[in-house]
Amino acid sequence: MWIVNLALRRPYTFIVLAIFILLSGALAILRTPKDIFPSINIPVISVVWTYTGMVPVDVANHLTSVYERVLTTTVNNIEHIESESIAGLAVVKIFLQPTADVTAGIAQVTSVSQAILKQLPVGIGPPLILSYNATNVPVLRLGLGGNGFSEQQLNDYGLNFVRPQLITVPGTVVPSPYGGKEKYVEINLNYHAMQSLGVTPSDVISAMNAQNLILPSGTAKIGQFEYQVGVNASPAAIRDLNTLPIKTVRGATIYMQDIGNVVNGSIPQTNIVRFNGTRATTLSIIKSGNASTLSVVQGVKALLPRLEQTLPEGLNLQLLTDQSVLVTDSIFGVVREATLAAGLTAVMILIFLGDWRSTMIIAISIPLAILSSVAALSALGQTINIMTLGGLALAVGILVDDATVTIENIHRRIGDKKPMLEAIRDGAAQIALPALVSTLCICIVFVPIFGLSGVAEYLFSPLAEAVIFAMLASFLLSRSLVPTLCMFWLKRPAGGSEGQPGESPKTSFFGHFYQGFNRGFSVFREGYRDFLGVCLRHPGRTAGIFIGFSVVSVSLLPFLGQNFFPSIDAGQFDLHVRLRSGTRIEETARRVDQIEQMIRQIVPPN
Repeated sequence: MWIVNLALRRPYTFIVLAIFILLSGALAILRTPKDIFPSINIPVISVVWTYTGMVPVDVANHLTSVYERVLTTTVNNIEHIESESIAGLAVVKIFLQPTADVTAGIAQVTSVSQAILKQLPVGIGPPLILSYNATNVPVLRLGLGGNGFSEQQLNDYGLNFVRPQLITVPGTVVPSPYGGKEKYVEINLNYHAMQSLGVTPSDVISAMNAQNLILPSGTAKIGQFEYQVGVNASPAAIRDLNTLPIKTVRGATIYMQDIGNVVNGSIPQTNIVRFNGTRATTLSIIKSGNASTLSVVQGVKALLPRLEQTLPEGLNLQLLTDQSVLVTDSIFGVVREATLAAGLTAVMILIFLGDWRSTMIIAISIPLAILSSVAALSALGQTINIMTLGGLALAVGILVDDATVTIENIHRRIGDKKPMLEAIRDGAAQIALPALVSTLCICIVFVPIFGLSGVAEYLFSPLAEAVIFAMLASFLLSRSLVPTLCMFWLKRPAGGSEGQPGESPKTSFFGHFYQGFNRGFSVFREGYRDFLGVCLRHPGRTAGIFIGFSVVSVSLLPFLGQNFFPSIDAGQFDLHVRLRSGTRIEETARRVDQIEQMIRQIVPPN
């Protein structure tokens, strides 16, 4: 094979290539985002309309329906539309086709939303347009609380002091605080006084809008100085709004304080957070787009010490939940299992080949194939997650085949008394075609995964890519790097018979163990060869015995299934249930009854 000849003629080229794969794979591991699952890039655009005070029926008839009809005539590549109409709020979700351009879709939705404003109820403002992504999930939750702080102060600190600093961490999205009372200037009207004085709520709104103004007025030049002139009709304090005139009735001026009171209040509270036994506020840090969960969490944790120094004394900022712990544990678990599998594989190779040099060659080729797959996944924009690591762990056992078969065949050619270079060239080239067919057969099994759609496509495609890239890299390395390392490391054995070139006199413990294992395996191999010869001489009987055994096994399955539960009586069993905190006893009893009924249906009484 040409690549084997090239590797033997230019060995240092492939040694440098191996070093390049090692460095690029290590850099890819450090720079590639790490998450639990792959990025699920479902093209969805969410549009939120707000019209305070409108009942759900009117929202659906006069806002949602009109907007949906306009979307279907303007926005391209719509797969379907979902909408929800509630009191004062309309949420419209636009699901685009999988191949649609989300950026172009957002531009079209924004354009049509501005154009349709005049057709919607009077006074409605532009909507909030969001690009939905299933990977935008909270990775951290911070609790803000402390004795001596009101709920309004906690919400104000979280919204105006903590949130602007957290948003500076790359890849973070921080929504408004949850819990606390949102600060609003509140006007409490006295309807009895308003009726007696002939003042309506619209008069109050008009007066406030007309007088609570800050108007630009330019400058005034007096002598050699030019002064800024500001016409500020907005009171300096909230209580001063009570002195604004509202209306003149029969020559008498009615002030705000005559018909109500302006206070520093809040909108009606719809959620409550308790932190360390007191009312508090929470902030959710959401990972956006392709940002790494670990990078976002580490950036926020690094910012917290500096952030706490800017808060008032007594105001506590505490980490409540940390999604990175689950990500780290998941990745560590998969890496641990893959490392254990690779170690056990190396032990098995050492036992069967009995040569530490051959074991080292295989132990070098497997990590390089995995690093090549990681670098290719990083170049395609994938993340390091459970699915990609699971694919690599799945490929570890398969990667051994290419290098092991190559080295074993090289050993056999060396045992045939051929020159070293010729033995390596023939041993690697002779199995090139079978190894290629085997590699392609394994890769083609994962090709149908790329025909999936929806969430399944985003979840399982990275797994298939990890396996395919690792297999292709393993094949190329077994045809190039493995012969190169064999040329430098393998030595012709001092003795041994044909077919067992690796048996040389060994005096160490492992040498005795290997010789004993090899003798036992030779006996097993001879017995298997005799058994296989008998089967080949009587093919009809062998096929008949196999078919008969299969039929008998299938026919015995129902009888075996009944014996799996010989002592279970559906009428006599106990269920031990532990109530979790906050679980109602009635709900638990109902679930226990359902479990009992299911068991009675599955297991018949004796």
